[in-house]
Amino acid sequence: MIATPDRTPLSREFFDRPVLDVAPDLLGRILVRSTPEGPIALRLTEVEAYDGADDPGSHAYRGRTARNEVMFGPPGHVYVYFTYGMWFCMNLVCGSEGKASAVLLRAGEIIEGAELARTRRLSARNDMELAKGPARLATALNVDRSLDGTDACTSEDTPLRMLTGAPVPSDQVLNGPRTGVGGDGAVHPWRFWVADDPTVSPYRAHVPRRRRS
Repeated sequence: MIATPDRTPLSREFFDRPVLDVAPDLLGRILVRSTPEGPIALRLTEVEAYDGADDPGSHAYRGRTARNEVMFGPPGHVYVYFTYGMWFCMNLVCGSEGKASAVLLRAGEIIEGAELARTRRLSARNDMELAKGPARLATALNVDRSLDGTDACTSEDTPLRMLTGAPVPSDQVLNGPRTGVGGDGAVHPWRFWVADDPTVSPYRAHVPRRRRS
């Protein structure tokens, strides 16, 4: 039996925990994107944890920069970065302030506002593909760097809010290596996803890039 989603906002305390506790607990939670055209709501089905200075795969591994500044701030805020010169990806900051860690939102099911998401994801073959992957998720929700630093733990009308939703039972949560992470960070099985969910993205191992001569 599927629990009825709880529409109350997630608390700051929810995110003020170690990233490996927060990440799997985000599965089944609801992210709401408010737009002038109307809201889009997404149920999270896949995430990845990144543990700052203790994680070679993290953007904060080598310290604070203008790009990752939000990761060092209060938990429950949104960290957005630009990658490959074309895509945005969205994270939720967690852990204590000053110690950077965040959860990458990799995939989800659009449960409200699919018609709006389709206008931004014209290449999606069906609704299960609208937010199947971190760049697709950000594109479907119209998330870019202008939303970097947004507080997602509030009941007020803000561009992004995290709601309690319906947490996924632990026996339905799987974990494994993070997608596309190489080097020392590749050993961590910090990708978490809902078993057998059609919106979860396929795993891809890291492929080293050739240096241009």
